Amino acid sequence: MTVAPPHIPVLLDEVVAALAPSPGELMVDATFGGGGYTRALLARGARVVAFDRDPDAIAAAGSADGLTLVEAEFSRLADHVDAADGVTMDVGVSSMQVDRGERGFSFQADGPLDMRMSQAGESAADFVNTADEAAIADVIFRYGEEPKSRRIARAIVAARPLSRTGELATVVRRALGWRPHDKKDPATRTFQALRIHVNRELDELADGLLAAEQVLRPGGRLAVVTFHSLEDRLVKRFLRDRSGAAPGGSRH
Repeated sequence: MTVAPPHIPVLLDEVVAALAPSPGELMVDATFGGGGYTRALLARGARVVAFDRDPDAIAAAGSADGLTLVEAEFSRLADHVDAADGVTMDVGVSSMQVDRGERGFSFQADGPLDMRMSQAGESAADFVNTADEAAIADVIFRYGEEPKSRRIARAIVAARPLSRTGELATVVRRALGWRPHDKKDPATRTFQALRIHVNRELDELADGLLAAEQVLRPGGRLAVVTFHSLEDRLVKRFLRDRSGAAPGGSRH
């Protein structure tokens, strides 16, 4: 496989150990990204169907024996896979997206206010420039867990139109009184919230978990890597419910 530059995903050894791939088994890499999980699974003799909604990730992937690439959201994996022995997901934004300022995900590098993983549909700029103040505040509070979401939304509406990540970051910092030596940039939560909203990340994750359950064979393995508490809670609740560990009502 000719992925360049090589990318080592987090918890690679742990994910591979959980999936325990055997030669000839079919594994699904639901979030291909830089191909780190896929490369490790292929090296162990497994066949891999890899998904990514980002056309740049698919274009950079190259080819390899035993690898099938699918440009699609991982919520649609059941449309392309009938049965699998293992499924892995590393959810959230990839470093390849964040590190490229022109993709508009990061407040650390100025670029167009985009944030679309699929590079199609509503962008972050479309949302902040057309949504009403209450809707913007709701997204920032719900997906960024930002307690001062109303203040930020009010500042965003007053500063419209916004077209650059640097502009948005400046608006948020001014609204929250940021000082350069502060440990955490106050724009972090707002950028996370807008990215999750634009890409429907939590809905996609919920649908992807259901799709993984649908295609996994008896004895199949599911490994999910999460980054923040919203993803973590959703995955843990799904696994608890599907494992029968959730408390049930008493007949008394």
